[in-house]
Amino acid sequence: EQVLAKKKQVIVLIPEISLTYQTVRRFYERFGERIAVINSRMSKGEKSDACERIRAGEADVIIGARSALFAPTERLGLIIIDEEHDGAYKSDTSPKYHARETAVYRAGLCGASVVLGSATPSVEAYARALSGEYKLWTLKKRAGKAMLPTTQIIDLREEFKKGNRSIFSRRLQQLIEDRLEKNEQIMLFMNRRGYSNFVSCRSCGEAVKCPHCDVSLTLHNHSRLVCHYCGYAIAMPKTCPTCGSPYLAGFGVGTQKIEAMAGRMFPKARILRMDLDTTSKKGGHEKILSAFSKHQADILIGTQMIVKGHDFPDVTLVGILAADVSLYAPDYRSAERTFQLLVQASGRAGRAEKPGIAVIQTYMPDHYTIQTASRQDYGEFFRQEMRFRRLMHYPPACHMLSIQTAGKEEELLARI
Repeated sequence: EQVLAKKKQVIVLIPEISLTYQTVRRFYERFGERIAVINSRMSKGEKSDACERIRAGEADVIIGARSALFAPTERLGLIIIDEEHDGAYKSDTSPKYHARETAVYRAGLCGASVVLGSATPSVEAYARALSGEYKLWTLKKRAGKAMLPTTQIIDLREEFKKGNRSIFSRRLQQLIEDRLEKNEQIMLFMNRRGYSNFVSCRSCGEAVKCPHCDVSLTLHNHSRLVCHYCGYAIAMPKTCPTCGSPYLAGFGVGTQKIEAMAGRMFPKARILRMDLDTTSKKGGHEKILSAFSKHQADILIGTQMIVKGHDFPDVTLVGILAADVSLYAPDYRSAERTFQLLVQASGRAGRAEKPGIAVIQTYMPDHYTIQTASRQDYGEFFRQEMRFRRLMHYPPACHMLSIQTAGKEEELLARI
């Protein structure tokens, strides 16, 4: 409001295209029609029309995903990056850039301000805030009368010992049935971010890791485990290196399978699924989210796109089905990304006056990421994570540089 009063323009970045519908609606209700939208789902003609409106000064608020940062604003006064921690802000295709760093640079060119918002800041951004490079403001409570959800951790190793082979723990089944009876809504989150063919033990919960880099080894051709950081490789073991259990296997279950299992287990429930398959068509996100917000479904099943920023007042239960998938991704940031996803997912429950419950199902209930996420304690997570980063010489404690070489003669490359 202050920036618009000065006849300046604002760019608002959101991490997921699925958030466009509700974000545009909120800004439209507050600021009227002088809004433009830019994202990759728009046609070239629609993007051109939006850019012409922006260039002509007919739009004051530009809303979109990463690419909206390059909107042709001539009176830029403010850039807002919502969920600044999200990996979607990093472009892995040419030109490669990070929206956070690019926003700071672009704002510096024209004297604009940058606001980074997140309930779970990236470790890099929070470290800069603590060092004084960024200014830090902290919100201690939720908006309105909403309270943080109660979180329950379910040890899947115990479920396994008791003979439960289902993706749904007994406690989660009870809570789902209770919510269905009360006509309240449920979100089931399948954690697939950073998914790779890692191997873990169903008895002790440990994944097979690289002894040098402390990241999970990736399964190749069902026979070899390889570290994608240093190249360390071993044959696929027949028993768990930690506890000796024979229950060692790759992890993999998709949202379609969960939808089918939920349909059999809760036959009276109306179920929606939201993933890349169901949202590939234009308007797919809006159709699913609109139906769920109108209470045309009882259960919404999805990947990370359902846990970011959505506000459904009747959702009182969130089930996180596999917290360990991203925890074992072959990436030094796997704990950070898992913490962020768990807190974001839990935060979808109890956003209005009805209290919410979040259920975290995991094979590693004692891991500091799981424990701090269940308490939504970012400060403690940051302290423990930075100890690990300093110990292993990972950013932001240290700098890393990746050098890739390519050529026709392999021997020559090996000598470089």
